[in-house]
Amino acid sequence: MSSKIITYKNKKAFYQYELVEKLTAGIVLFGTEIKSIREGKINFTDSYCVFRKSELWVTGIHIAEYSLGTCNNHEPARDRKLLLNAREIRKWQKKVNEKGFTIVPYQLTINEKGLAKLEIALAKGKKIYDKRDDIKTRDNKRDLDRLNKY
Repeated sequence: MSSKIITYKNKKAFYQYELVEKLTAGIVLFGTEIKSIREGKINFTDSYCVFRKSELWVTGIHIAEYSLGTCNNHEPARDRKLLLNAREIRKWQKKVNEKGFTIVPYQLTINEKGLAKLEIALAKGKKIYDKRDDIKTRDNKRDLDRLNKY
């Protein structure tokens, strides 16, 4: 097992949502799924979390089938269970029932021990003018960095 940390980010979540509160959760994966994640074959741009029977599940994560897998390979677009304390789940379920909040995964990390951790955020959707302001400030910052470089 390698000792390096592997991280994948959901850039679309930062653009479309205002991340209010963040939390790290474990994720239940099969062996072929973790091997496929290490190869970088993961896409979670349109993923979100839902509550089912007082458990938190993430839907919309696409983990491609492992190339060296056998007939027992995993299903690429299945729902995956998140591992959280019951207190944290109840707290976030109350907040999601409020108007305009959703739970969005924004980063997946494989730590030194080889465990996959999904960082999720309680998010509120941005308006179009907020997105335009973000683009404008990012462009201005890039221009200033270019000028300071020379």
